[in-house]
Amino acid sequence: MRVWGGGKNGRALEADLLSKAMSVGWTPAATDGSYPEPADVRFLIERALALGWDPGALGGTFRLTEEYGVELPGFLLTDRVRDPSARDPSAWVIQANDR
Repeated sequence: MRVWGGGKNGRALEADLLSKAMSVGWTPAATDGSYPEPADVRFLIERALALGWDPGALGGTFRLTEEYGVELPGFLLTDRVRDPSARDPSAWVIQANDR
């Protein structure tokens, strides 16, 4: 997910979301067509602002990563998109559903 708060030249917010859905019949962390709701996007924006995102700054990207520990009801943040050695998404989805 990408959000610009200060126009396309402002610092973007980026969060790679991983669906926690397990009822789709595929393996965990497979593409299931889930999309964040407006409340999810609002929550991520509020968390990013609290963590130091300045949408008015010119250029660059503020990435919400796993290290921030942000979790949504239906999604986890994942670093796997940019870091192949990041946590295994399938195991993480299973673990999140066991809580």
